[in-house]
Amino acid sequence: MPPPQGPPTNDHPELKIGGFHEFCFIAAVVLAQFFCLAGLGQAIAPVKIISAGLGVNNPGQEAWFSAAYSLTTGTFILIAGRLGDILGHKRVFVFGYLFLGIWSGFAGFSAYVGRQIFFDVCRGMQGIGSALLAPNALALLGRAYPPGIKKNLTFALFGAMAPWGFVIGALFGALFSQTTWWPWTFWSYGAAAFGMSAFSLLVVPKQLAKEAQFAGVTHVPGFDWTGSALGVIGLVLVNIAFNNGPLYGWSTPHVYFVLIIGVLVLVAFLWVERRASSPLLPVSAFNATVTYTMALIGIGWGSFGIWIYYSWRFLEEFRHLSPLNVSAQFTPALVCGLIAAGATGFMLTHTPVSFTMLIAMLAFFVGQVITAFMPVNQSYWPQMFVSILIMPFGMDMSFPAATVILSNHMPREHQGLAASLVNTMVNYSISLALGIAGTVEVSIMTHDGTITDSIWGVRCAFFTGLALAGCGLLLGVSYFVKSMVKEGWKVAQH
Repeated sequence: MPPPQGPPTNDHPELKIGGFHEFCFIAAVVLAQFFCLAGLGQAIAPVKIISAGLGVNNPGQEAWFSAAYSLTTGTFILIAGRLGDILGHKRVFVFGYLFLGIWSGFAGFSAYVGRQIFFDVCRGMQGIGSALLAPNALALLGRAYPPGIKKNLTFALFGAMAPWGFVIGALFGALFSQTTWWPWTFWSYGAAAFGMSAFSLLVVPKQLAKEAQFAGVTHVPGFDWTGSALGVIGLVLVNIAFNNGPLYGWSTPHVYFVLIIGVLVLVAFLWVERRASSPLLPVSAFNATVTYTMALIGIGWGSFGIWIYYSWRFLEEFRHLSPLNVSAQFTPALVCGLIAAGATGFMLTHTPVSFTMLIAMLAFFVGQVITAFMPVNQSYWPQMFVSILIMPFGMDMSFPAATVILSNHMPREHQGLAASLVNTMVNYSISLALGIAGTVEVSIMTHDGTITDSIWGVRCAFFTGLALAGCGLLLGVSYFVKSMVKEGWKVAQH
């Protein structure tokens, strides 16, 4: 049976709401990206303080504070997008804020439990809340606005919230951890998420509610239970293997057996998806442009995940800065994020998408080069400051460009699924790349307990991110040259 068809892709009825109402609606939706990245930053900044509170002193175990969040966000985004396609994007979006708030509260209470595993589970459940938010937020924007400048600008603003969310999340995480008690980071975040759930329920227009979403649709998309189960199991097992490799060593049987089983499950997932009537991953919707975009998003954001995690470690461990001081050093990213978002909105309507993605990959690469060779005994301004200025351009140019492409290439009833693909690659690649970098770090060190050995391990992790960014740049150049030869300087209609 062929997949159910909905309304035509270009059916975008004009929103019948006032200017202030529209402002609140856009704010509620784009802040979803803010909350998703704040959830990542809130555990990176005070990682040493949280570790002390939970009795953890292994860097590999500390990495799970961030990896668990990104793992579940990336793993469950496809399912969250499909749930939005079935149950209604607004309904799942509002519930996402609520779910995020509940598990943020539990993450704070893990201080009383005193067990790392409980905290990691709570972080993973927080990630599911972010997964519920991100694709359905983008689906709401995709349904609200037809292709054009306004749609490009809203997606660019959504992307601009990434550096803002991470920096503000890290700043408040450091502030609460240093001045009061680290659980207040998660309790305050959870309270804000509860507030956003209520706010979104009020401001997301009725035109985007479930009744309007399925008006004129004769068949609601089905849910692929088999594909969902196989996809989640496979992605989780592969990621656990890569992040446990630095902890236990790749020669440990349970590490490589988990990886083998995960890969086999993912092969089974692809086999099932090619035959499913309502696939979780619509392989038929993939073309060369979509595949290229997904590859670049994964490589670029994977390198970013390494950069942000190891930059924080470098500044705290080797330059002996407090979490609050490091958070303050990252504040220039807020301004650069807005500039990058504005530049992206302009470039999407005046340059080929391949050029926008090429500039994003170049920003990831240059930022990594500057940081990888940064001396320990150096002031903030010569290299770290410059790197912080550059990296937001990679984030804010790659994310909106990829989202606009997929939003315009998929049917309206799959808007949640289209947005899910970008978010899956962003979040899952961060978690996976941290595992790869951790493996390199542990393998290259002599473990003699000297500061020189620790610095060399972190620097080799930086080199791993640099290698990823270099591959992304080469792929970006290759695709841009190919598109120029084939089409010339052609600006696509987004």
